[in-house]
Amino acid sequence: MALYLETFGNITNFVMRMKILSDINTRKNDIFSFICFLLAGALLIWAAYAAWINFRTTPPYVDRDKYPVSGIDISSHNGDINFKKVAANGIDFVWMKATEGVTFKDKSFTNNHRKAGEAGLDRGAYHFFRFDKDGVEQAINFIETIGDRTLELGVAIDIESSGNPENIDVELIKERLSSMVDYLNLRGIAPTLYCNKKDYYELLADSFPGNSLWICSFSEDPISADWTFWQYSHKGDVKGVKGNVDLNVFKGSKADWLQFINSQQYQGNNFVI
Repeated sequence: MALYLETFGNITNFVMRMKILSDINTRKNDIFSFICFLLAGALLIWAAYAAWINFRTTPPYVDRDKYPVSGIDISSHNGDINFKKVAANGIDFVWMKATEGVTFKDKSFTNNHRKAGEAGLDRGAYHFFRFDKDGVEQAINFIETIGDRTLELGVAIDIESSGNPENIDVELIKERLSSMVDYLNLRGIAPTLYCNKKDYYELLADSFPGNSLWICSFSEDPISADWTFWQYSHKGDVKGVKGNVDLNVFKGSKADWLQFINSQQYQGNNFVI
């Protein structure tokens, strides 16, 4: 009888240990399953975000028959550019950064201007507008930097929240921008104004009706406003430029283009100083 009870006890202990091990394994499996669920959820969220970013930045279809005049915009960030290869790649014009704020001068502007001209490209110079700086002082920096260089496209002001300080009163930004535009107008220069959709409706809409609009938009219908230039991609692949470059088109035919550059061409010595 004692042997029977001992054997029964051993079996009972074995069964209990197996049950405990089973419970532990079950909990381990549950934890593993939960971790797998979290990882799968994170991967789905990442894939959805990546797809959304790709959708937001994928260049829209641009009808080259409708917009036969194309160009790029550059700064020193694009490095050394072979403009002859750029021109051979079907590019007609180039906007190049000249200045920013009241003191900054793009280190590549002088060479970019010369080399682009030697390659037969039509050239324009742009200024990155600082929300926190006086408009007239920015205009002076811009004019002094471009000097008497020929600019077939004239000049442009790049107006965008990205890269600018936050929490500056919108009315103050508009006031500073107006003072810059007015100063350039007094010097006989009508600048093209660059911005994206958000900044257009917040800072430009109905405020500068006489200035050409250069709109940044990644949709096939750029904006419900009259525009002259359309920047439709930040991911352009153009021979002669290392890495991605911004792509643009002009709204109009080749004949319209010639008419535009004849009206916009800047030659410093021909304007009131």
